[in-house]
Amino acid sequence: MNAMVVEGRDPFGNPVRVQHASSVAAVAGFIDGFLGYEPCILDIRAAAEHDHSLLVQACAAALQMFSESPAGVPAARAHLERAALAALPSTERERQFARAVAAWVEGDVAAAVAQHAATLAEHPRDLCALKLAQYHAFNLGDSPTMLRLALGALPAAHDVAWLHGMLAFAWEQCHRLEEAERAARHALSMWPAEPWAQHALAHVLLTEGRLGEGAAFLAAVSHQWQGLTSFMRSHNWWHLALFHLELGEDAQAMALYDREVWGVDKAYSQDQVGAVSLLARLELAGVAVGDRWDELGQWLAARTHDQVQPFLDMQYLYGLARAGRPEAATLLARIERHAPQAPAATRAAWQQVAVPACRGLVAHARGDWTTAATQLEQALPRLQAIGGSHAQRELFEQIHQDALQRSGQLAGVQNLLQPRLNASPESERLRRRLHEVYAGLGLPRLAHH
Repeated sequence: MNAMVVEGRDPFGNPVRVQHASSVAAVAGFIDGFLGYEPCILDIRAAAEHDHSLLVQACAAALQMFSESPAGVPAARAHLERAALAALPSTERERQFARAVAAWVEGDVAAAVAQHAATLAEHPRDLCALKLAQYHAFNLGDSPTMLRLALGALPAAHDVAWLHGMLAFAWEQCHRLEEAERAARHALSMWPAEPWAQHALAHVLLTEGRLGEGAAFLAAVSHQWQGLTSFMRSHNWWHLALFHLELGEDAQAMALYDREVWGVDKAYSQDQVGAVSLLARLELAGVAVGDRWDELGQWLAARTHDQVQPFLDMQYLYGLARAGRPEAATLLARIERHAPQAPAATRAAWQQVAVPACRGLVAHARGDWTTAATQLEQALPRLQAIGGSHAQRELFEQIHQDALQRSGQLAGVQNLLQPRLNASPESERLRRRLHEVYAGLGLPRLAHH
């Protein structure tokens, strides 16, 4: 064995080859931090400064790509080039991981998923590969792939709580709620603080209309989120805020926006879209949000040239438009130019979903209700293609419903909202909206039932 290479094991027993013994712990920190949403994911940065092994540099490259910004691409590419120049010995599993990260850097996320799937076929306990494959499939709106890969890993990694959390979310995104709840509760029986399982269970409870139960559950475990990375911490609080909004507890939802959802890491993509989403929902529920759009818009102004994911750009755009910032027009023009040139795996999502949706979002923010309703209607049937979860994408459905109502299309709104209230009878938010709709339709008696 080359004297410059040290052999070790990752947290799931997979062999690793690194340049320095200390890097074994850094790789473990990256994996543990990635799967558990803990800051130790950042440990790989220091290791990458002096360890040029393929695995260390590929992990560092992945970390750069998690920034979900254009700046992440050249930074990630530099890490991969450093490993190529060093040409240190590596395992085939590590080479597959690096090829997957390289495909991601070049915008070919479908190829990245395929590389991770090939790894999992031989190494089903490589849960880092599984989590990355699920991340990409999620962003492509491909929840069956999320589920298939997690089920494939189950026989070999049934002893790992993280796997059951990943499985729970995949089941939920496939609308298999009974299986999702079972997997989430199994993960939590193994590790009560497993944040992704908590998150998956929150999705189930929201979808099934078990609003009081969902709010109580998240409130009871919220003390466990303080040390998590900004996304997981703020996102679970976002979910609790949704329960409050549905229950008509608007003040509590606004307090969570100010205290927990917005402000953990204001420069990070996921924190920004979480803030846009919650602030928009508060406003759609009739809550006066003051000057909060202005403050949020200042952070979104730098996002005009991103075009990393349609799901992200759509929310940046709405936030900028609601803030009345000129960057909204710039971002919309950039999205329209980018769509026909987008990578093959996401081109249809950009062209057929993001472009009409973005035109509708800008129209809504500017009070052009008819245009907003018409444009959003074009996007909604294929909305899953932009990625994001059902709960996250519901924002665009709510904006469409608001545009219909404000443009006088009350029969259409009634047809959309009444089935939702039937499925979620605890929702005071829906009850209030339908009260207005039925009153406008000349059916005031129904407004109270």
